[in-house]
Amino acid sequence: MQQRRNELATTLLGSEFQDLEHDEQAVLSGIAAGVPIAQDASDLDDANADLADRLADRVAAIGGSWSFIIGFALVLFGWMLLNSEVLAHFGMAFDPYPYIFLNLMLSTLAAIQAPVIMMSQNRQAAKDRMAAKLDYQVNLRAELEILRIHAKIDEEIIARLDRLSERLDRTG
Repeated sequence: MQQRRNELATTLLGSEFQDLEHDEQAVLSGIAAGVPIAQDASDLDDANADLADRLADRVAAIGGSWSFIIGFALVLFGWMLLNSEVLAHFGMAFDPYPYIFLNLMLSTLAAIQAPVIMMSQNRQAAKDRMAAKLDYQVNLRAELEILRIHAKIDEEIIARLDRLSERLDRTG
């Protein structure tokens, strides 16, 4: 197997196998073993994600949706209406205008939500880098396989031309 990989590295990439980058080594190992190398970046990322990662993604997905914005706006207007009209009418408003407690809650939510969304964005960037790496490997594999096919076709054409030339020499 090692000899086959060294031969492929020299023939296709013009370098020794051990001198190649990890991605190139993985591609040549896949060619030598005759196995596909295509992988889904999302599947790999999901398999490596821990609970905190999945939670960050879920919070970012909910916090970045129209349903969250609409629901949150309804809660805010409800809070204001409850404290300005309903409870204030009975003298029981626990957070009257200027809604200091509501401002504290909003600030706390923003302070917690922003870093969680940043974590999710960092994970998405890592997933994008992984997808680009996997795409590179697949593209390199396809290019190398095309080069191998071209070489085989060229060898077959040369062999046929040699046989034709021998026939012509015998008849001529």
